[in-house]
Amino acid sequence: MKSPKPSSGTKSSSNRKVEPKSSAAEGLRELFVDSLKDIIYAERALLKSLPKMAKNATEPKLVQAIEEHVAVTEGQVARLDRVFEILGESNRGKKCDAIEGLIKEGEGIMEETQIGPVRDAGIIAASQKIEHYEIATYGTLVAFAQTLGEEEAAQLLSETLAEEKEADVILTESAYNSINFDAADQAENEEE
Repeated sequence: MKSPKPSSGTKSSSNRKVEPKSSAAEGLRELFVDSLKDIIYAERALLKSLPKMAKNATEPKLVQAIEEHVAVTEGQVARLDRVFEILGESNRGKKCDAIEGLIKEGEGIMEETQIGPVRDAGIIAASQKIEHYEIATYGTLVAFAQTLGEEEAAQLLSETLAEEKEADVILTESAYNSINFDAADQAENEEE
């Protein structure tokens, strides 16, 4: 039995081997430092976008939670600066495409929702996507630091990981305790 012939003779780019850039990390330490540069860029970008989210939120507890997270994020940046210092590396960030996309998505949600509970629910959804990205990133960074024997860096990064998990819980509680229900009630009232 003959195997089927390819339909067009050209290979899809999705199944090709990706060639690394000349600056690509060759070892775990380089990947670790590169990932740190990515997350410090992300945290600094969040320091610029969080106040906009707070200004667009209406539920007082949500506004307070976002404003408090600004202070937490400032501490996280300081902690990352300390990690770079421990490693003897520059704390210069590297553009983080993931956070850029998540921030842009959050801005889109705000543009596409009316001010009030529905927008608040959208802000929570966008914020949780960001928190989940940060939780995944910090979890990986802690594992890299531990593997590399960078125990002090691992401890500092673990503190930030715990803060990000706590922020996610706060957002979940805000959404489930009132905001999502208020948004659902608003939709029902508009239909009547």
